[in-house]
Amino acid sequence: MEKNKLKLTSSEIGTLWGEYINGTATDIVNRYMVSIIEDEQIKAIFEDAIKTFAKQKKQIATFMENEGFPVPIGFTESDLFKGKQRLFTDIFCLNYLHIMTLHGLLGHSTALGVSVRKDLRDFYDSCDNEAKRMYHQTIELLLEKGSFQRDPLFYPAKNPEYISGQDFTDGFFGKGRRLAATEIISISFNLKKSIMAKTLSIAFSQVAQTKEVRKFLTDSEKTSDDQIKSFTKIMQKDNLPVPKSWETEVTASTDAPFSDKLMMYHIGFLFQAAQNYHGAGLASAMRTDLVTAYEKTILKNLMVTKKWYNLMVQNKWLEQPPLAPNRKEIAKEV
Repeated sequence: MEKNKLKLTSSEIGTLWGEYINGTATDIVNRYMVSIIEDEQIKAIFEDAIKTFAKQKKQIATFMENEGFPVPIGFTESDLFKGKQRLFTDIFCLNYLHIMTLHGLLGHSTALGVSVRKDLRDFYDSCDNEAKRMYHQTIELLLEKGSFQRDPLFYPAKNPEYISGQDFTDGFFGKGRRLAATEIISISFNLKKSIMAKTLSIAFSQVAQTKEVRKFLTDSEKTSDDQIKSFTKIMQKDNLPVPKSWETEVTASTDAPFSDKLMMYHIGFLFQAAQNYHGAGLASAMRTDLVTAYEKTILKNLMVTKKWYNLMVQNKWLEQPPLAPNRKEIAKEV
């Protein structure tokens, strides 16, 4: 059997569906940002991102149509309100693209990991390469503009050592111990993601058109802020710097550039994606206070996600992914 004639599996269809929905949501935000950005270097990267996704979107649609699956609705021009006032500064836009590129890298790698058909593997390979290129471009430009936030620096020890006592896991009582470099990977990563979620929640709450959406966004801002404070406290206890906040990169505009549907979906996506990162942080944590912080964060995020789901369904904003066939219903029809 030819490798490209294999039927797509449920996992392969699921990743294509997810890539389309998430990609169209981010693309709408990118289209707004490119319309307000004044810095020509930053604008050029956004224009590249928009062109890159346009090709990927077309290929995803072709994959699904060839298998007889309907192309998702996703997000369209109807979710973008053109000609609206500036909501973000140029440098926030660049940081946004960098963070979303990191999400894209993870998504493409996951999709590649469940893909069997060669044309699909080749597609995700190319998506991954494009995301890597964008990752390098955003970092280089952030460094050039003095806006890239590097993680804390360590001074090297003289020799490697083995763990010698139970107090290595103690983060509450006794002398405890300083944070390990392996733990800071996730703490710093999660702080940056929470700062992004908080900043977008602030911006979106300013421009949301309905009271219920505004309330949810205000609550999600507080949830993100609580998580930032929790992990900041742990870092500062070891006199380690934390990433700066981006609230001041949001203007005072109350002119909505996006539909409530898009803003709600975007925040929900960030909270759901964060669960992956918090789970990875929990798995790498070897201090009791870190374990507790991650457990509380994961539980709180689940509560936010539940509220988000209910509100999205209530407004008929949540698109249904492809479902497994209902054999009982099919049998009734025979």
